Amino acid sequence: MILSHRHKFIFLKTSKTAGTSLELALARFCGADDIITPVSALDEELRNSLGAAGPQNYERKWTSYGPHDWMNAITRLRAQRFYNHIPAREVRRIVDRAVWDGYFKFCFERNPWDRVLSQYAWRCKAEPKPSMAEFLESKAVQDLTQRGIGVYKIGRKVAVDRVCRYENLAEELEFLQNRLELPEPLELPRAKAGHRSDRRHYREVLTEQDAKKIAQRFHREITLFGYQY
Repeated sequence: MILSHRHKFIFLKTSKTAGTSLELALARFCGADDIITPVSALDEELRNSLGAAGPQNYERKWTSYGPHDWMNAITRLRAQRFYNHIPAREVRRIVDRAVWDGYFKFCFERNPWDRVLSQYAWRCKAEPKPSMAEFLESKAVQDLTQRGIGVYKIGRKVAVDRVCRYENLAEELEFLQNRLELPEPLELPRAKAGHRSDRRHYREVLTEQDAKKIAQRFHREITLFGYQY
């Protein structure tokens, strides 16, 4: 996630929605006081090659530690205050109310059938691969809910100002450049690209039963955004 005081926005990162690529692109416009959470070592190398700011200001200060934080410090050097897929409810609890209410908050969502297929390609690289039916019962699919609608809703309400649509990526990037008053267009690097060798449409891959299971699991997203199979 990124919290930019310079451009007054909060970007909440969902998974399998080009989130890492967007995070790296946004980091180019961040100042020294902005909050940027870490990504993978490989993606950090890419971010560095772009000349963008790296992870900063996401850890808690020693002076703010409580007993639980000191216990965590036994196994890691610093307690993270902000992290990669932090949900809106936690960000709202941590930041000043004026920041939460006044900054533009956004994230991305994606057609769930396509999103599941992307997750399958990302998680199931090695042979033998599980069947899609087996994969749909795995924790990897459950994580899509936690790192999707679980990120941008608080209770039953959408907590961000805009849920951008992955399907309209070019239009959304243009909107964000204008809304955030960025000096240059948002150009996405190809972070985590190349893992989906099968480029067929999800309707050519999923069985009718697979499609129904996905519809059941992601019924809230489908209802909220009117996604159709």
